[in-house]
Amino acid sequence: MIETFFSEISLINFLFLASACFCAAFVDAIAGGGGLISLPAFLAAGLEPHMALGTNKLAASFSTVGSALKFARSGKINWSLIKYFIPFSFLGAVLGVKSVMLIDSKYLYPLAFGLLVFVLIYTLKNKTLGNVSNFEGTTSKTLKLGMLMAFALGFYDGFFGPGTGSFIIFAFIKIFKLDFIQASGNSKFLNLASNVASVITFIYFGKIAYIYSLTIGIVMLIGATTGAKVAVTRGTKFIRPVFLVVTTIVTAKMALTFLQQF
Repeated sequence: MIETFFSEISLINFLFLASACFCAAFVDAIAGGGGLISLPAFLAAGLEPHMALGTNKLAASFSTVGSALKFARSGKINWSLIKYFIPFSFLGAVLGVKSVMLIDSKYLYPLAFGLLVFVLIYTLKNKTLGNVSNFEGTTSKTLKLGMLMAFALGFYDGFFGPGTGSFIIFAFIKIFKLDFIQASGNSKFLNLASNVASVITFIYFGKIAYIYSLTIGIVMLIGATTGAKVAVTRGTKFIRPVFLVVTTIVTAKMALTFLQQF
């Protein structure tokens, strides 16, 4: 496999792709937004858009598994909470991938951009948001909101992707009053569900370059495990500013891409 991979891509391009995807996985494990780095890197490697989406999803699944396991071992996952939402995230992602095979993902740019701007402004204005966990269990209302959130963001992740982690973290904080580190940990398992569903669907459509995704996936696994370890060690006060920086960059990148369409 390695020989085939290097016959398709030069060493310099591999080092660029590996470095970009390591950084993507590291950042994503802490605050989401890694797709902003990894997806363009796969596109720059010469993969056509749908193939890049599928290949990125499989590689990112390695990343999500690594960070999810680290958060789980550190006791930052509320299993009694997320068990309700994983099936909705999975279903949403399947429908999202099926939709993106028919519709250009550019049509989600305005909506995603608007939501990211809202998340950024709201988090900046509410300086204590996510600093302390005030989770007091679930109600019928919060469960329904959580299921809707999981389905909608699962669909978005399968259809497009950038900013999904940030959206899920923000939703866990707003709906269930978790702190940043708990929200980040729980978000990884919803992300994992949508990633697995997306990968299965992309495999069905034959849109994964396995040589790329499996090789780079190992690099992303290392990056994600490292990032999650840093997040768990440094805590909420570290995650919040990283979250704000990542969300700002994702928002700016999406704004630039949207403007370039005109």
